[in-house]
Amino acid sequence: MAQSIVAYVDATLDNAEIGRLHKRVFAIVTAGLFIDFIILGSLVPDMVRSHFASPAEIGTIGTAQIIGLFIGAIGQGEFTDRLGRKRVYQLSVLLYSLATIAAAQAPNPLWLATGRLIVGIGLGAASPTCFSYVAEYSPKRIRGRATAFMQFIGGACVWPLGTLFALGFRDTIGWRGIWVVIGLCGLVVFALSFALPESPRWLVTHGQGRRALDLLERMGLGSRASGDEFTLDETTDIRSDPMRVVFRRYRKRIIAAMICFFAFFGAALGLGGWLPNILADRGFTITKSLTFTFGMQLSFPLSSLFMMYSLERFGRIRTAVTAFVLAVVMSITFFYSSSDTMVLVVGFWMNFFIQLAGNSMQIFTSEVFPTNARASGFGLAQSGGRVGAALSFPAIGLLSTYGLGYVMTGIAVMMAIAAVAVTQIGTETRGRSLDEIAPPTG
Repeated sequence: MAQSIVAYVDATLDNAEIGRLHKRVFAIVTAGLFIDFIILGSLVPDMVRSHFASPAEIGTIGTAQIIGLFIGAIGQGEFTDRLGRKRVYQLSVLLYSLATIAAAQAPNPLWLATGRLIVGIGLGAASPTCFSYVAEYSPKRIRGRATAFMQFIGGACVWPLGTLFALGFRDTIGWRGIWVVIGLCGLVVFALSFALPESPRWLVTHGQGRRALDLLERMGLGSRASGDEFTLDETTDIRSDPMRVVFRRYRKRIIAAMICFFAFFGAALGLGGWLPNILADRGFTITKSLTFTFGMQLSFPLSSLFMMYSLERFGRIRTAVTAFVLAVVMSITFFYSSSDTMVLVVGFWMNFFIQLAGNSMQIFTSEVFPTNARASGFGLAQSGGRVGAALSFPAIGLLSTYGLGYVMTGIAVMMAIAAVAVTQIGTETRGRSLDEIAPPTG
């Protein structure tokens, strides 16, 4: 009996061994996620103390950037699911690289906010595409580990390395030069992206089954001379609107995931942007503030390394719920940290659990939508997080003037709500096929 071509491609990728083309895809996609914007928080003290911008104007810059992230995340879905992963990835990397270089030349905070808005659009579009790429190329037995590794390099290491870069070069090239270097690195990634193949899962659900089979053959996963022995059905050339699919079939998942993203990005980006300045307000010098921030941010890559183990050992839901609960405990404890040592240690573990919770939830969310609507569903859910970050960035800056207790109480409440919401995103996805979790919808 003839086999469905969609089922064949899905099963072949799910049961594959990692080869050279897998590694190329993972490397290029991870590099695109790595050239990120997290360094803004490390540049805030110098921007304020050089009188380029006041704290209120920094809040505007951060908010503009996050609004851009919202636009990019929610807007990319239609294009990524209709036109393919590669084209949107390339365009987003090019956009945020050029805009980063241009924004670094801004003569005043308003122009910088405008530039960072455009940067945010590119970054917001890139993230869902990266998660879609890795999820669709990964064998099911290691999908969580593979996506966690991308997050380790591209989403976790960038925090401490960005702070370390700012700490090492702030006195030589300044905050403008730091952003120029980041933009130039992004252009290198754009050049490398031309070697990136399209996702076979996307190809086979968009009327390009022959190209999908050829790509599998290049990967050493099959030697089919033609596609004539496969059956075709409505899922081999899906033309339905991906946003309509998401809203019609996955409303509950979207709402629950948006709540989790709201809490995660609100806490992570809010603290990431203001923590150096909060420490400086405690009497730390800029150098000491950035050094302590760097020490706390070392928890980010360590949490991602642990996540590579925990997602496959304990599952996505148990890992995320436990981490959200422990993030609540650490947020409250951080407020009561009096000594420098306690600030550093508790801050380390607070960031560890916030990152573990949020990133486990991100990987979980990237798996619960069908191939023909994955980028739309993930991007829409992530846009809720961008709203949370847009609100929390100026809110944390404002609340910090009244006292650290207000800041940490808000973060603890968000983490507690997210601990419940993550259980409503879907059923456990560990070790399951993507098409089993959410079949392609014609």
